[in-house]
Amino acid sequence: MKRSVVLTIAVMILTAGLFIGCGGGAEEASITLMQNKPEIDAMLQDYSSAWSEETGIDITVKSVGGSSGTSLGQQLRADYTAGEMPDIFVIAGIEDYREWESIILDLSDEPWTEETSVAFTVDGNVYGFPVAIEGWGMAYNADILEEAGVDPASLVNYDGYRAAFEKIDGMKSELGLDSVVSMAASADMGWVTAHHNFNSLLSNGLPYGDTSVVEALQAGNVDQQRLSEYADWVELLFSYADRGVLTTGNYDAQVGAFATGKAAFLHQGNWVDPNMDAANADFEMGFAPHGSMREATEGIFVSAPSFYVINAESENIEAARQYLNDMVFTEAGQEFMVEDAGMIPAYANVDLNPAGQLSRSVQEWASDGNVYAWNQYQFSGEFRDQTLAPIYNQFAAGQINKQEFVDGMTAAFESLGG
Repeated sequence: MKRSVVLTIAVMILTAGLFIGCGGGAEEASITLMQNKPEIDAMLQDYSSAWSEETGIDITVKSVGGSSGTSLGQQLRADYTAGEMPDIFVIAGIEDYREWESIILDLSDEPWTEETSVAFTVDGNVYGFPVAIEGWGMAYNADILEEAGVDPASLVNYDGYRAAFEKIDGMKSELGLDSVVSMAASADMGWVTAHHNFNSLLSNGLPYGDTSVVEALQAGNVDQQRLSEYADWVELLFSYADRGVLTTGNYDAQVGAFATGKAAFLHQGNWVDPNMDAANADFEMGFAPHGSMREATEGIFVSAPSFYVINAESENIEAARQYLNDMVFTEAGQEFMVEDAGMIPAYANVDLNPAGQLSRSVQEWASDGNVYAWNQYQFSGEFRDQTLAPIYNQFAAGQINKQEFVDGMTAAFESLGG
C-alpha cells in the first residue's frame, strides 16, 4: 500500500472526531437492512432497536451468511423477484455494484463521505458506505507458539510455516491441540477458500493496488511458478487441519476450535473477535502474513470489506440516509461499531479503538504500512463460487492431488481468456 494511503487509514483509526445528537431529519418510516455478517447480528439488532426507539423509525435487520446456507446475493435476488428489496443492503465491491447499479442511490453528498477515504466510488461518485476496515492473515495463538518455541516473526513464507507446523504437530498432545490449523473447505465454506485464501495468489507480496496478477489471470495467462508455490501453501494448510473441520465443518466449528485452544492457527480475519469474546478466549493472539510464497512477505490483507448501499427505489430513503449518518456521527453509533461489534472504524471522526486483539493486530499492520490489497472481488462471484470453490473442496477431500489442483486452477483461468 502506498504510504499516503496507509497514513490515511491510520488517521481514520486514531484521530479524534465530533459528536452530534440522535434523531431528526427523517419522517417517521420503516426500513429494512440486510447485511452479511452474522457474527455481529446480535450487536446490530441491539443498536438498531435502540436507534428505533430514539428516532421513532422502525427498522428490521436481517443477517444472511455464515452457517445459514444462503448467500446474501441469493437472498437479494429472491427478495427483488418478490418485490421485497431491503432499503439498505450490502455490496462487496464492483461486481455486486454492477449487478444492482440500477437501484443503488448516489450518496456523494452525504455528510459521512467527508470522514472516510475508503468509500465505494464509481467514476468519482460515492455509492457505498464502508462498514469497517478489516483484515486477515493467519491468526495465531501466541501462548501456544511460545510454549512450542515458535517465533511469530518466522512466519513470513512457506518454509517458515512448514517448520512451525511440523514442530507444533509433533507436540499436539502436550499442547492440548486437536490440530495445528483450523481451516474449513467444505462446499458451504467457499468464501474461506475461493475468496480469502484465493487472494493470497492474487496480491501477496505485491504493492497495494497492484493488479498485475489479476489482469494476467483474467487474460488466461498463468504464472505457473507463482501458482505452484501457492498450491504448496494450500496443501500445507489442508495437511495440518482437522479433517472433520476441513471437509464438513462450518464457520462455528472452524472458529470454535481456535477460540477454545484446540488449534494453534486460524484461517479467518479480525471479524472473529466477537466469537473470541463469547468463548472467553484468554490467550494472546495476533496475525502473521500468509505463507503462499517462498519469498518472505511482510504484510496482511487489509481493506474495507463491504459497503452499505441505499435502494434508490425505496419509499424511505431519508430514513435510510439518517440511519447511516447516525452510525457515524452519534455516540451510540460509534460505540456500536467499535465497542460492541469490535470493528475497526473507517471514519476519521471516530475516536475509539476496538478491544479485540485481532482487530488491534490489523490496526498495527495497517499503521506500519504492511498491508496487501483485496483483489478477489475482481473476479465474479460465479467464478469464485461455482468454478474455484469446488476445486479447493475436491483438494481438501482428497479427491484430487496437488498437481490436479494446479491443473484445475490453470484450466479455470485459461477459460477466462477465451
